[in-house]
Amino acid sequence: MTDLLGAHVPTAGGLHNAPAHGRDIGATAIQVFTRNQRQWAARPLGGEEADAFRQAMEGSGVRSVMSHASYLINLASPDPVLTERGREAFRVEMTRCHDLGIPLLVFHPGAHLGAGEDAGVRAVAKSLDVVLAACRRARVMPAIEITAGQGSCVGHRFEHLADVLMRVQSPERVGVCLDTCHLFASGYDIATPRGYEKTLREFDRVVGLGKLRAIHLNDARKPLGSRVDRHAPIGEGFLGLRTFRRLLADPRLRDVPKVLETPGGLEAWRRELALLRGLGRRRRA
Repeated sequence: MTDLLGAHVPTAGGLHNAPAHGRDIGATAIQVFTRNQRQWAARPLGGEEADAFRQAMEGSGVRSVMSHASYLINLASPDPVLTERGREAFRVEMTRCHDLGIPLLVFHPGAHLGAGEDAGVRAVAKSLDVVLAACRRARVMPAIEITAGQGSCVGHRFEHLADVLMRVQSPERVGVCLDTCHLFASGYDIATPRGYEKTLREFDRVVGLGKLRAIHLNDARKPLGSRVDRHAPIGEGFLGLRTFRRLLADPRLRDVPKVLETPGGLEAWRRELALLRGLGRRRRA
């Protein structure tokens, strides 16, 4: 079982509070928003705020931290105005992560809005090239998150992720994030032993396990192939506890940070993390 297990924790009262929230729920890995994810404008990050976050991380017991980019950013958009706005917002996110010492920035690739999947994938790769060129000194890796495939969203097939990685000029600077709910909703049957193994093998063949940098642990409220992104608490959706027991015991994924994005709050995540660790112990026994 992995030692890097946690949740997306709140930053109310300041970013420096996030590591303590992680410690309080028994997390060794956390995910945060470095800004309000539902607004374009972001308050500048001060040096003292960044230093306070770094210091809080040191004494928290949290060993892995990642950030999630704003949901407003759509790097697959065919609209040049929205594309430019999204690129600038993403550049700001990269800079904030660098200043905070956060090495991984997970992002949704976005929606093609009628332009077609191929056009959307090409747009994502182009935008990543622009942002990475503007952030040459940033010690931050963007990680494309697989999507559930709602609407015109791209990124719901492994081939989309691989195509982006093939097209970007610096593929070594880009990683991938898998989400258990999104995988299932997009049609990858990870809820059965056979389907799980087939999915992992296909991911390794098409994308490569070496590109996997993070996993979001979420049960699914909707059935296989629904293309609907609705997270459920662990064990209370269509995936069930056996899926997470299988995933946590998989040696191929042992060193990949895994964080909850399930409904609830700190107390709910504390219980779910205890549940997940219990699953791992019973599997080893």
